[in-house]
Amino acid sequence: MTLTVCVGASGSGKTTFLNDVHKSHKCTYIRQYHNLRPYIKVSKIPDFDPTALPYWQIYVNENKASSVIVGGTIAGQFMPGLSGGQRKLLLFELIFQRTASQENLLIVLDEPFAGVTDDFVPFIVGRLNEMRKKHNILLVTNDHVDTLKQMADNTVTVSAIDRSKVRINDMEGVDRELALLAMVIGDDYKQQRSDGDLQFFVDVEFSKNGGIPFIAGFGVFAWSLFLLMFWNSQPGSEALVLVAAGIISFFIANPYFLQLCDWRIFMIEEAEALLHSSKEMNRFLKMCLAIALLIIITTFQFICQNFVIDTLNSTYFYFAILFDNISLMVAILCLGLYTDLPDQAVQIIGSMPFLFMIFFSTTFSPGAGVKGVKNLRYLFSRYYLWCEVPGVNQTMEGCPEENNLVYLIMAALLVPIIFVAYMVVRRTFRKLHHEKAAISRRESMKSMAFAQLQVELFGEKALKKLQHIGSEADLQKLALSFDMGSSAGDGTVHSFHDDDDEESV
Repeated sequence: MTLTVCVGASGSGKTTFLNDVHKSHKCTYIRQYHNLRPYIKVSKIPDFDPTALPYWQIYVNENKASSVIVGGTIAGQFMPGLSGGQRKLLLFELIFQRTASQENLLIVLDEPFAGVTDDFVPFIVGRLNEMRKKHNILLVTNDHVDTLKQMADNTVTVSAIDRSKVRINDMEGVDRELALLAMVIGDDYKQQRSDGDLQFFVDVEFSKNGGIPFIAGFGVFAWSLFLLMFWNSQPGSEALVLVAAGIISFFIANPYFLQLCDWRIFMIEEAEALLHSSKEMNRFLKMCLAIALLIIITTFQFICQNFVIDTLNSTYFYFAILFDNISLMVAILCLGLYTDLPDQAVQIIGSMPFLFMIFFSTTFSPGAGVKGVKNLRYLFSRYYLWCEVPGVNQTMEGCPEENNLVYLIMAALLVPIIFVAYMVVRRTFRKLHHEKAAISRRESMKSMAFAQLQVELFGEKALKKLQHIGSEADLQKLALSFDMGSSAGDGTVHSFHDDDDEESV
């Protein structure tokens, strides 16, 4: 297998080159500043032996081995734990252990030495030499360049002057897109799923820094104030009690839902670092946890309302309040977990249901509004809730005579239904685009230029790969030129892994 080093001046596009390789291939990718949820306990990472870390004995001696967390910042909150360099070594060792049982992967590392002191460099070099026996490695570095060049089989040089071309070993003016295509060789990583992944999710998300304890504490404080200030409310004040309780529920749940965007970014990078088995599984579990949290908050809201006033204690009001709360939070849930939107966009767009509820659901203006526009009230679950509230329902226009709860639930589910439809359409178009791109890549892989690059980068092994894809190049001549170059001692070191697997495209 081969180790390829990408070098170049600052700002020349080294990291961009790695990012493009990652987009083109399902490689194992560790960024320069790779994120892990800072509240993860290192000892709780499933199927990982932290004692192999060169600094771990320090925590054993201090009796902190079972409690030390990854550390870092999430959603603006800093949590002390491992240092930046220690986290880099943790990620590096995690990749080493996870990939030890497999072969022929592509491992991409961005600045593996950045933030790491010189005394740990031999550890990284040793791990690189071990991994290169089974896997192809592509990395970028600004540190210890000479050391890595001596280790490397290939050197890719990028330039800030002409980013459309790169240099590969002694080959000048190589088309960048063709170079990217030539780099993406190797199989996909196959994660071994187990019950440990589920236990890991529970351990992390219910830890003291996972957010749940904070929400619980804030909820107890807020509902205590509610009981104190609304105790002994009289019939006729149901609307005020409902509005106050609804706002309290929203602000209890909101901090947890707003951090979903950061959680999603960190979780995806964790999956890329092979920390857990599935991004989709973790998204689903987080969604279930968020919905369960909202149900618990709604239950407390319903109980506290019944303590202060006894005219809102029917089963209808429980389900009506639940789906009303869901309608206000579901947009943040969908956007935070299942889109690529940044945090600010998620907060603004995700808060629109709450804003529109104020204007269009007749919450604060029963019976008012411009004719035509005010018909939008039928899209909001809050409108149907008011249709059942004593003292308010008489002032509402157009309330359904029956099946009011059904309409309320349908209105609450309108946003997720639209979102799912959008995601299906988006995924369909992306799939078509990827299929067209794959066809174009397969045609490019049959060219002579691609064949020459493959032989330059991967030596004799590339000839078998080229034969699999039906290359139009004269493979016998390429093999002869490779043999001549090897016997002449051209300075290029190649190591081979003899397998006949088809190349991932």
